[in-house]
Amino acid sequence: MVFNSAVFLFVFLPVCLLLFRLVPGTRGKNLLLALLSLAFYAFGGLAQLPVLLLAAVWNYVFGLLLAPGKSRRELWRTLAVAGDLVLLGVYKYLDFLLSVLGLPGLAQPLALPLGISFFTFHGISYILDVYRGKAAPAKRFDSLFLYLAFFPRLVAGPIVAWHEGAEPIADHPADVEDTAAGLRRFVRGMAKKLLLAEGSAAVANAVFALSPGSMGAPLAWAGAVAYCLQIFFDFSGYSDMAIGLGRCFGFTFPENFDYPYTARTVTEFWRRWHMTLNRWFVDYLYIPLGGSRGGAWKSFRNRMIVFFFTGLWHGAGWTFILWGLWHGLFVSLEGRFRRTFDRWQEKPPVRVLLRVYTLLVVILGFVMFRAATPAQGFGVLGAMFSFAVTPEAGRLAAEGILTADRLVWMGLGILFSFPAVPALVRWMEAAPERAPYWEYGKNVLAVLGLIVCVLAISGGSFSPFIYQQF
Repeated sequence: MVFNSAVFLFVFLPVCLLLFRLVPGTRGKNLLLALLSLAFYAFGGLAQLPVLLLAAVWNYVFGLLLAPGKSRRELWRTLAVAGDLVLLGVYKYLDFLLSVLGLPGLAQPLALPLGISFFTFHGISYILDVYRGKAAPAKRFDSLFLYLAFFPRLVAGPIVAWHEGAEPIADHPADVEDTAAGLRRFVRGMAKKLLLAEGSAAVANAVFALSPGSMGAPLAWAGAVAYCLQIFFDFSGYSDMAIGLGRCFGFTFPENFDYPYTARTVTEFWRRWHMTLNRWFVDYLYIPLGGSRGGAWKSFRNRMIVFFFTGLWHGAGWTFILWGLWHGLFVSLEGRFRRTFDRWQEKPPVRVLLRVYTLLVVILGFVMFRAATPAQGFGVLGAMFSFAVTPEAGRLAAEGILTADRLVWMGLGILFSFPAVPALVRWMEAAPERAPYWEYGKNVLAVLGLIVCVLAISGGSFSPFIYQQF
């Protein structure tokens, strides 16, 4: 079950909201949400449900062993984290590791459990936060299960640390205004996914289906830019939907995106892109490795390790690893010459060049991220910088791919990649005479957006979220 499906919109979500209002008490609501999350996961793959339950039981038991005053806490912490990593490794990386070692692969590859990269990282956060004394262990199993598998963020986050997520589980009131605001945010995210992401996906998928030698530089660049728009609106759209659903039930999830394509450095890009994953790696890997302490070499080493695992977390393949190392290299260089970059940002003309530099790094990196193999990725990169005359096949392909409607969607995607909408909202809310119109207008826009999205669902084919595969 996915958010942009008729079953979720017209059956599952209304039932959840109704039952949430009817069930009294925080404990009752938490138990209800845990059971609904269990049903949501089972609908997506009943055979994979034991994996999620195993992860929940494993972390719950070790969380109790890590309570303050217990003995052998360091041993239990190590075993707990190792168990989470083994579970993730077996299902996500075993076949890739066998191929790297030159060993025969699995006769029947293991099906990747839905959201395993997210609920295992939540489990590790729980264990380490309890071990460090940043939060108490869960007293009730359903509370921990709800933290690990709450259906709005189960599939693709945002990632919420246990010390951030424990308190809302204990007390999460939700009034009518919370529900209304949450539903508006949900519709906004669905519009991003169904309209902007899918509009750009048509171009990106068509370009990457061609052989690099037949596309030519203009079409290669169009495909690369289209994919940047697709993945941004696909993932940020999911995050908006998850944050909106969380608010409907009284939860406040952290923001996951902050207009990353406006960044002036690659470091800033990562403060704006998948922000909760970046914070997770900083808190639970980069700082334990020593962070920026110990000199330039150790700082470079630690950043490269973090981005190696950032790439690997996204997928078991060399394209993801190369993408991670590519970003790690630029983040490390920017950290090494931070004062120089800071001075450059004080000069308006140079700031423009920095934005161009950052976008170029990001676009080139996403080409490798999107490619099926490193060979295809390097082939598309080569086509982007080819000065040869575009082959006839490339010109014909461009005519069929870059249609007027697709270019319009890409143009809208570029526009909404910048904070034009927040600026407009601030302008509407700034003047007392306009504010009442906006209070009415935002609900009207949400209803119209929902109608358009429903029409898109009924008239289009099923398209899962990109990060659902991770």
